[in-house]
Amino acid sequence: MYIKNRALKDAFLNCRIARIIFFVLFFINSGYAQDSDALAFRPLFNGKNLNGWIDVNTSKETWKVKNGTLICSGLPIGVMRSDKQYENFILEVEWKHMTAGGNSGIFVWSEGTQFKDDPLTKAIEVQMLELDYARQHNATDDYVHGELFPTMGMTAIPDNPRGIRSKSIEKRCKGKGEWNKYVVVCVDGTVKLSVNGKFVNGLRASERKKGYICLEAEGAEIHFRNMRIMELPSGITSAEQTAPIVN
Repeated sequence: MYIKNRALKDAFLNCRIARIIFFVLFFINSGYAQDSDALAFRPLFNGKNLNGWIDVNTSKETWKVKNGTLICSGLPIGVMRSDKQYENFILEVEWKHMTAGGNSGIFVWSEGTQFKDDPLTKAIEVQMLELDYARQHNATDDYVHGELFPTMGMTAIPDNPRGIRSKSIEKRCKGKGEWNKYVVVCVDGTVKLSVNGKFVNGLRASERKKGYICLEAEGAEIHFRNMRIMELPSGITSAEQTAPIVN
C-alpha cells in the first residue's frame, strides 16, 4: 500500500504495531502460548548469574548478581551483550539508578561490539537517565524520560524528533532508588517504548532490524531485575539489515 500523506503514514505504522501487540496478548491470554514456545516470555536475566551474557569491554567487577538483581557499577564505561541475536521481540525490564544524575541504557539491534575507539556500540539505544541528569549537565529535560535514538552512525526515523533522537511525549520516569518498568516492542525496524505503564515514544525505519541486546555501563550504578523477552515471528530481514555475528 502506498500512503502519500505523512500523518496518515504515521498513523498506519502505529496501528500496525498496536495490532501486533493485540494479537500477541490475545495468544497469551487465550492459552495458545501454553502449547508453543514461540509466543511465551522467558527470562533474559535468570536472577542467579550472568549465564546468557558476554562481557564486551567492561570488567568482572562491573556486573554482579545479588538477590535476583543485576547490579552494574557503571565503570569502566562499556557494554555487556546477549549471547544471541534477536529480531522481533518484546522486552520487559525493571531498572533503577542509585545516584542522582545517573546515565545508562539498553541497546537493541546492536552489533555486539564496541564501535571503533568508542566504548559503546552501534545500535538503537533505549535511554535510562536519572531525573537530575538534565540539571547537572545544563541540558534540556527531554533527556530524563526515555529517549530513543540510533548510535554510532546507525539511522532511524524518530516519532517525536529532537534531532536524530525521539523524545517521550510524557514524563513518566521515577528518580533514584525507585524502580521503573520499560516495555520495549521491537518489530520490523520499529521500536515502541512504554514507561511505567504507558507507551510514550517510538522510532521506525531502523537501519538494522536484527542484532544483539546490550546493557550499558556509563559511569553510574544502576540495578536491573525482572528482565524477560518474548520472541515474535521473523520478518523479511536482509543480510544488510542484520548485525554481523560476533564470534
